[in-house]
Parts: sequence; C-alpha cells; structure tokens
Amino acid sequence: MSSYQLYNEVTAHTSKYTTLRYSSSFSSAIKLLHVDLRQPIYDIYGFVRFADEIVDTFHDYDKHQLLNKFTADTYLALEQGISLNPILHRFQITYNKYGIDKDLLIAFLKSMEMDLSKQEYTIDTYQTYIYGSAEVVGLMCLFIFCDGDKALYEKLKPSAQSLGAAFQKVNFLRDIKADFEGLERMYFPNCDFKNFTKEDKLVIEADIQKDFEAALEGIKQLPLKARFGVYIAFKYYFSLFKKIKKTQHHSILHTRIRIPDYGKLFIFAKAKIRSQLNLL
Repeated sequence: MSSYQLYNEVTAHTSKYTTLRYSSSFSSAIKLLHVDLRQPIYDIYGFVRFADEIVDTFHDYDKHQLLNKFTADTYLALEQGISLNPILHRFQITYNKYGIDKDLLIAFLKSMEMDLSKQEYTIDTYQTYIYGSAEVVGLMCLFIFCDGDKALYEKLKPSAQSLGAAFQKVNFLRDIKADFEGLERMYFPNCDFKNFTKEDKLVIEADIQKDFEAALEGIKQLPLKARFGVYIAFKYYFSLFKKIKKTQHHSILHTRIRIPDYGKLFIFAKAKIRSQLNLL
C-alpha cells in the first residue's frame, strides 16, 4: 500500500466515524446499503455535518470566518484533488468520482450562509433554504446511487428532493423549541413560536405528508444496491413524523420527540419483511 492509499484509508475512517458519532439512525441505514455505496455516502454526510456544525454549534467563534474558510478549502480541494482536511479530502474524492453537479454544492453552501443571520423566513426564502440544505443532499446521494445513469437520475430527481425536504421539515418540527430558543430561528413561514397554533401544525404536516408520498414512489424505483437502506431511513423518519402528528401542538414546543432504540428495531424488522415480500 502506497502512502497516498494509506492516507485515503485513514480519511475514509474519519468520515465514517463522523457519521457513526453524529447520527446512529443514518449510520444504521447506511450499513444496509450495498458495500460499494457506503463510503461515498459517509463522505457526503461528513462534509454536510461539518458545515452544519459551523453554523449551529461554534457560538464562541467567528462563524462567518469559519464558513468562508471551509468554503474556500472545499473549492481548493475539488480543484487540486487533495486536502489535508480529511473530511474535505473524502468529499472531493466522491464529488469528483461521481461527477456531482457543482450547482448542488453552491446551493448547499448558500443555505449554510443563510443560517449565519437571524431572519424571518418567507415562503420563497424557506423554499430556497430547504432546497439548499436538504434537497441537494438527497440529489448528491442520488448521483452515487445512479452511478452515471443520467436518465435514471433525472427520473428520480423529484423524489430525491422530496425525501430530503421531508427529512428536513420533520427535523424542523421536532426541533422547533431548540431552534427558536437556542438559535433564534423559526424556519416555517408565517409561524410565530410564541403563538404556534394547531392550525399551523396541521398545515406543516400536510406539506410533509405530500413530500413523503412523493419520496416513496422514487424509493421503489431505486437500484437494488440502494433501495433497502434508503427505505429504512424513510421508515424511521416517517415513524417519527407519525409520532409528531399524534403530539399536541403545544407539547412539541416543550418536548423533543424521538424514536427509542426498541422502536427502531421494530421498524427495521417490519421493513425487512416487507422488502423480502416485495411490498415496499
């Protein structure tokens, strides 16, 4: 093994470990993908996670400076084909190997920049943020799943966007208290945290329901290498969504809804049976 191959291996462990430590749910779903797909998805997740940490977590530092440096280092890594930042090194490998559209990266970084300023979201800025922060991540993953099949990518593109949007909106609804009190954010347009009504929640849930329905149609058409792992992620989030729907609007302002580990095991077992019976 050459020194460069060893470096690639070490950085691969870094993006995988990042995923394992930050999200047990996504890690479990990634493990159900074909082995050829796992590392590239770890690489995407590691990149997205680090960017998100800059804008959400590092409150004692100059976030604008950190994000600008991260952005500059990302483009430099893509251009040079190497980075001493292990997360960026892995991202550039996957980005270049699968020919990921640069516009997706631009949109993602724009959404991260939006999080640096306190703002009330209009319908337009909300849609822009959802696209850049979530839908494009689904599209990056779709590039990997389709592995060069451009016709399949274009066919499944709307469903991949819907899946990313559904995941993000569920996160927003689940974390509505933490986002408002900790980060002074209210992503949902025309909503006031201090006067969040039952009607507000129902409108948001109807929108998320449509996203989930559109996403499922695309999941059924994914290549077999990707289908079951993506379906498990879908089922986990859909179960979380159903639990949120059963929760009173005033309660989600005070309690973070989650699925316990035994619940995740049940979701996996049930989904596996449906998959084996071709009932997705």
